[in-house]
Amino acid sequence: MPDSTRPIRALMRGLDALAVLNLRNGATVSEVASEIGLPRTTTYRVLETLCEAGYVFRDSADDRYRLTIKVRGLSDGFDDEAWIGQIARPVLNDLCRDVVWPVAIATPSGAAMIVRETTDHRSPLAVERYAAGSRVPLLASAAGRVFLAFCTSQQRDALVDILARSAREEDKLARNPSELGRILNETRAQGYASAIRARRVSDEISLAVPILLEDRVLACLTLRFSASAVPMKVALDRFLPKLQEAGRAIRQRFVEQHDARPE
Repeated sequence: MPDSTRPIRALMRGLDALAVLNLRNGATVSEVASEIGLPRTTTYRVLETLCEAGYVFRDSADDRYRLTIKVRGLSDGFDDEAWIGQIARPVLNDLCRDVVWPVAIATPSGAAMIVRETTDHRSPLAVERYAAGSRVPLLASAAGRVFLAFCTSQQRDALVDILARSAREEDKLARNPSELGRILNETRAQGYASAIRARRVSDEISLAVPILLEDRVLACLTLRFSASAVPMKVALDRFLPKLQEAGRAIRQRFVEQHDARPE
């Protein structure tokens, strides 16, 4: 390859670091170094350079590096799920003001779910804050499970086949078709999915519902809350109807906007 077209290694390292931070809700120097295969000192310089450029900040609360809102500027001109900002964001904000706990909307992206919008920054009860662009696993998240339960069988079979070949711990359920089938059948019957994430102080529970548009899942809505603060039965009584109502409102606004477009 001619010298003039050789990749700039420093730039590649910076992009790799951004990709790692995009997959996590913050990461230490050591965690990023392990992911991108660089020495810790080199990774530290890469992260500090990104901080200087304004794309990353070092959180003094836990010494982890996190993405800043400036990263969104990199996607200007990319119209992926553009309707979410106009239609879903106001509904999510209203729901967050009502329930206080953080809510988010996610759509599938490859063999994962990607958070498109979240109220974590608005909710005083969000212990761990997720940002738009965060990715969550299909099988280990409420959003992923509810998507798999309500998407077409062709989509589901293709995704499960991919996940079954994965060596990641969060994908192992794909290699147990009977148990996965039971979970997805139960999810379809009850109309929502739940998932528990173990935490040191209190487990975090997620509830997710699908936003359905004819034969497709337009997106999934998720609400997270502390298991010690809100028992599951109380959450189902108090939060699930509001989550479902928000999903219907988003679907209705999406349909109205689509029908109003000029031919």
